[in-house]
Amino acid sequence: MRFEGYAIISEDGMIADAAGHMPAVLTVEADQKFFQASLDRAAVVVHGRHSHEGGPRASARKRLIVTRRVAAFAPDPVHGCSILWNPATPLGEALRALGIGDGTVAVIGGADVYELFWQPGYDEFHLTRVAGARLPGGRPVFRALASSPGKTPEEVLASHGLDPGPEMTLAPGVTLVAWRPALVR
Repeated sequence: MRFEGYAIISEDGMIADAAGHMPAVLTVEADQKFFQASLDRAAVVVHGRHSHEGGPRASARKRLIVTRRVAAFAPDPVHGCSILWNPATPLGEALRALGIGDGTVAVIGGADVYELFWQPGYDEFHLTRVAGARLPGGRPVFRALASSPGKTPEEVLASHGLDPGPEMTLAPGVTLVAWRPALVR
């Protein structure tokens, strides 16, 4: 399995506003094209109960929805290609229940979900940043940012052994950096 993370963040490192909603300022057409194409290639999408990627093919994608409201895993009553997964149950069991044996696991958040994949480790983490967008009191992309004011998302990625690739400009003020394990470069 290959593990890839995807996040679009505000200038201050937030993925959502204080109410937990992704504001329009973080919905950028060029990033959505990249994101949707990436998810189309993934074997499975993993996210929390409040995250969802949307898009025209979302309902056809296999997904694991992280929740502690089930004992192990259970069919998702809303999305036919999905199962609810309690991360206390091994990931491999949940993937087998979905019929996934190999391929890319696309992790799309939120912060608690990203945390689950520091071990075994990300093969790639795609971090898109929107300059000028600020979400005071918002929800940070990584839990470590809530407990360490002043720390950046990039410092969190580096602390987990990831190095930045070249910065790509997707749109004016919108950049994307793919972070990979230091040994890959």
